[in-house]
Amino acid sequence: MRIFLATFFLLLTTHSFATVIKSIEYNGMVHMSEPVAVRMLEFSAGDDVNEVMVNKAIKKYFEQGYFNDVWAEIKETTLTFYFKEKPVISQVELKGWKEDEEEVKDSVVQIKKGSLYNARKLEDAKKRIIDAISAKGKIDSVVEVETEYLANGSMKVTFLVSEGEEITIQNLQYSGVSGLESDKFDTVIANKEHQWMGWFWGRNDGKMSLGDLEYDNLRIRDYYMQYGYLDSKVDSPFVRVNFNHYTADMSYQIEEGAVYSISGISIEQMKHVVDDEKIREIITLKEGEVFNIKTFREDADKIKTLIADLSYAYVQVVPDLKKNKDNNTVEVVFRITPGDKVKVRDVVISGNTRTLDRIIRRELYLGPGDMYSLTDLKDSRNSLGRLGFFDGTTIEEKRIDNQSMDLIVKVKEAPTGNIQVGGGYGSYGGLLVSIGVNDRNIWGSGIDVGVQAEKSQTSQNYSFNISNPRLNDSDFSGNFSIFKSVYEYNDYTVLSDGINLGLGHRFSRYITGYLGYGYSRNAYENIDMNSTYYQNYEYIFEDYAKSSVTISAKFDNTDDYYLPREGLTLSQSFEKAGIGADAEFMKSKTIFGKFNGLEEYLGFDAIFRYKARLSGVIDNGYIPLAEKFYMGGIGSVRGYQSYSLSPMDGTRRIGGNYTFSNSAEMSFPLVPAAKMRLVGFVDWGMIGEDSIDEISRGGYGLGLEWFSPVGPIQLMFANPLNEQAGDKTSAFEFTMGQRF
Repeated sequence: MRIFLATFFLLLTTHSFATVIKSIEYNGMVHMSEPVAVRMLEFSAGDDVNEVMVNKAIKKYFEQGYFNDVWAEIKETTLTFYFKEKPVISQVELKGWKEDEEEVKDSVVQIKKGSLYNARKLEDAKKRIIDAISAKGKIDSVVEVETEYLANGSMKVTFLVSEGEEITIQNLQYSGVSGLESDKFDTVIANKEHQWMGWFWGRNDGKMSLGDLEYDNLRIRDYYMQYGYLDSKVDSPFVRVNFNHYTADMSYQIEEGAVYSISGISIEQMKHVVDDEKIREIITLKEGEVFNIKTFREDADKIKTLIADLSYAYVQVVPDLKKNKDNNTVEVVFRITPGDKVKVRDVVISGNTRTLDRIIRRELYLGPGDMYSLTDLKDSRNSLGRLGFFDGTTIEEKRIDNQSMDLIVKVKEAPTGNIQVGGGYGSYGGLLVSIGVNDRNIWGSGIDVGVQAEKSQTSQNYSFNISNPRLNDSDFSGNFSIFKSVYEYNDYTVLSDGINLGLGHRFSRYITGYLGYGYSRNAYENIDMNSTYYQNYEYIFEDYAKSSVTISAKFDNTDDYYLPREGLTLSQSFEKAGIGADAEFMKSKTIFGKFNGLEEYLGFDAIFRYKARLSGVIDNGYIPLAEKFYMGGIGSVRGYQSYSLSPMDGTRRIGGNYTFSNSAEMSFPLVPAAKMRLVGFVDWGMIGEDSIDEISRGGYGLGLEWFSPVGPIQLMFANPLNEQAGDKTSAFEFTMGQRF
């Protein structure tokens, strides 16, 4: 702040104490409007103004935080305030740490583009960066701030980060442990002792996480309480750091105490809303058993869900433990305060810039005027996730009063379609050229429409399809498709064209049924009759038509379409061919999938999946070669070429009548910001003509799962198991658009 001395010298010489100001002007003020500035003055044009009044006005303007400098000048009867604005920050960069992660800039740096330069806020940002790095176990980090004025008058701020060194835990000791095995503590704590080859997956690298250090002793105590040690005490760890080598020794002092058994289970309802016996039916804890704090919490959640499903949205279940130290028993008490029944006043949809409101609302099991249900709320969230239209969905409960609430449904739109003119390279089909338009949620209507034209070294496919999962917003669905294709298998080529149409119905939240009809004409070409494979077998390559009816049922309670973390899928279909066409057979397909998110147990977003497929076909007159089963590739046994595993007649592949394949997968976050994950897998399958286990093969490997801008992509690198002479193996495959 400054005031020109000449100005006030003029004031003092012309008027001893004050002068009459006829006009007030502002120069250089941008971030504050002139009317606001005028209202902040304690005087106005026409008043007698002295030095003290002007000084006070300058101070008040400066305190607004918009200016680096404020001063005033009086010429004759005009008072002019001059402002030097703080520069606007137009660019914020991180160098040396998390350079391309915008989320870090928002959550850690917290300096927004368009904000005014503020030295104190920059210092606060430096501290937050250092704290974030320290939480990952790195010490001695340095952050410097570099500022640069740009040509447009704005400022560029760059945080130059020099990350410190990680601390490695060389020795971790526990004193006082006798009842449990201390090795088991590694399953719950974040800071673990370094193991040989700690860099390898599944081993402990020993890197210290300072952010978790203060909670690890609580995690160990919680682990003790899962085995009945209610009096256990676990002190905070004693850490000795060697700053010369950035290593540390850690030790815990533990008092285990006695193991407590459950002497009784009591239920106390502040207001009786449900029979105690119904509550007891869902309680897992049993009298006489060793107490388990984890089961105790799960039982409390079950009780809360039971009561909340009766519309008591604000129910509180307060568990209590009455210990008897004389005989080491504990009485478990569940105190239930249900509150009032709650009605949903309104449901507000937000974030859907594309998808129509009604498409979202028809998936919700709670609407305005409905009584609250916690299960309905969870099922609504999962139902939205299964659409595959959104990157994320949340349903917030906004309390209005003790008897009503609003539900705020927040969605984040995901790309559901694309116009594709391009190509690629497939592990089985070779070079691929594709032109197509596909959208699973065209115009936000929930309708799936696709037009596709593909050509590769081994296939041609032209198709049009349209399907509506909710005809006229009802529980009925419908689909229609027409196609023409050419597929070159290992030993022959199949030319097909046909149509498919069907009608489905949703019987419950998780169960749907389907009835469809398909007709196709199929012809064989490019048969390798010169090899020993098919000599004297011309009859199996007769052209044929297929007319079939398919009936199926599906159960699906997963929480997401592409990347489920909970729930299972189970589908069963039967196809009957032979309705006025050449092919006559009955085909059965069973598909199962189980998905479990492991973040609660491992501390990061790992997902375990188990998938299985069982298929069989019965000959009712004629089974074309292309209608039989073949194994190999993604979807059955990775590590072998697609369609390459089959029963043989001499040296000829004849396809199987029965097949079973299953796989176990573990998916881990690799680059969360890029929506990229790493997956490890083991596959095993069997196939046969007369029995299912005539051929048995497996595969294992690693893969990349990526939600790319053009859709979900899987890149799989596999090795075969139980490889036999003559097998055709494949080390790499990829797919696009499939559920992980």
